[in-house]
Amino acid sequence: MGLRKILTDKEPALHKVCKTVEKFDWKLHKLLDDMRETLIESNGVGLAAPQVGILRRVVLVDTGDEILELVNPELLETDGEQVGAEGCLSVPNKYGLVKRPYYAKVRAQDRDGNWYEAEGEEIVARCFCHELDHLDGILYTQVMERYLTDEELNQDEE
Repeated sequence: MGLRKILTDKEPALHKVCKTVEKFDWKLHKLLDDMRETLIESNGVGLAAPQVGILRRVVLVDTGDEILELVNPELLETDGEQVGAEGCLSVPNKYGLVKRPYYAKVRAQDRDGNWYEAEGEEIVARCFCHELDHLDGILYTQVMERYLTDEELNQDEE
């Protein structure tokens, strides 16, 4: 396994639509393992393959209980609404106010190509939507209402 470099928002790869994964082989397994290590090391809650320079439909989401590997994920269902602070490993030290669904359900393949469904509320739903946006070349800065000020961020921490 190895750490991958996380690209920043100026990199063209982050603004491209990713291709579907068709081969479920050792290369995909290595990518998933490297992404897991990179996510843990960076203290993030989600990571998409384009953030490490790979234009494939692969994301990881840390639910707090486990790290989900979502290959070729599709958003099946959303419900409700939440507005809150959102950040991104590719947009370091900045946070924006973003409206997302309160609940989200996704369908994805695992590392061996088996389909499954996962669902979550609050931060997990936010993360599903944020990471799937990455696969279509969309950063949260394109859908946010505005950047949060340092004062607002400090209030949230208190």
